[in-house]
Amino acid sequence: MEPATMSNIRTSPATSSDKEPRAELGLWLKSLREARGLSQRQLADQLSLDYYTFISQLETGRGKIPSSRYLDWAIALDQNPKEFMTTLLSYYEPEAYEMLFGSSSG
Repeated sequence: MEPATMSNIRTSPATSSDKEPRAELGLWLKSLREARGLSQRQLADQLSLDYYTFISQLETGRGKIPSSRYLDWAIALDQNPKEFMTTLLSYYEPEAYEMLFGSSSG
């Protein structure tokens, strides 16, 4: 499987009414990490995180990426930074997202 790049992976989290929004976002983050061929530990190392378990917490819908690190995460996951941040905003701050962009698709 060839590594994912910004040009060939531009997906949004899957939405369904039976999942919590953060859990959906976590699954999306996990899919981006796996598409890059990275383990949780490798991604944590790339992001200079002290604990790789933070990745696990995010992928299971617990925790939140600090806004000061959005760009670092976008780069590590080979995503367009603006699109990545917009997706995070739609899940972390849905009211702000709606004010800026209108109703979310989820």
